[in-house]
Amino acid sequence: MSGDITAEEPPPEVHHYSHVGEVPWDIQNYWAQRYRIFSKYDEGVWLTDDAWFGVTPEPVANKIAEHIASAAPASRSVLVDAFAGAGGNTIAFALSGRWKRVYAIEKNPAVLKCAKHNAKIYGVDHKITWFEGDSLQIVNDQLKELGPYSVLFASPPWGGPGYRSDTIFNLRTMEPYSLSTLYGEYALFTEHIVLYLPRTSDLKQLAKLVKDGEKATVMHYCMEGASKALCIYYGGFKLE
Repeated sequence: MSGDITAEEPPPEVHHYSHVGEVPWDIQNYWAQRYRIFSKYDEGVWLTDDAWFGVTPEPVANKIAEHIASAAPASRSVLVDAFAGAGGNTIAFALSGRWKRVYAIEKNPAVLKCAKHNAKIYGVDHKITWFEGDSLQIVNDQLKELGPYSVLFASPPWGGPGYRSDTIFNLRTMEPYSLSTLYGEYALFTEHIVLYLPRTSDLKQLAKLVKDGEKATVMHYCMEGASKALCIYYGGFKLE
């Protein structure tokens, strides 16, 4: 299978680096961790240079997929990945076998090509329906009828690697979408929302979105004893 996949010609801005000498200096640290990001990297994984910064490491993506699959109500049979990126989380959701369909949205056409290609490497491309465009528009337009059956997962851009310098990350200034903008739009689509955010996110800001009489759960996802990010689960998830 991988022979057929790697025979494809990537767009100019898409790469599969095979040696550190090919890798731009600012992503060499990410490239050194390539097998944590995609265990099948050597089978021809594609990434744009910017996409390296946003991919969820595969063990973390798999654990999130496991939690959502087990905690979501049985009536929720569709998973919408609002920011598919190069496919890390999307692939994990499809591999879980929990969902009748995974819908993945990505605004950048080159990154979307990476996601589609990488899903083929993992053998799950047939389980995914892809959309190119802005997820805030697509979920409440093209996917609106799926809302009552859906869980929405969003790993939005955080504004670049600079977020690491913040002791407490202000979700009001998150770029290009603030927390309130994301939640406000997605809550029109479904009440079951999972947001993947910086580990230093302001918990008070997250708590303000919880409706009276309801609860939300925050979970940190770690690798080698260090938190990589957190997820907040809004809606009726039964997390243990």
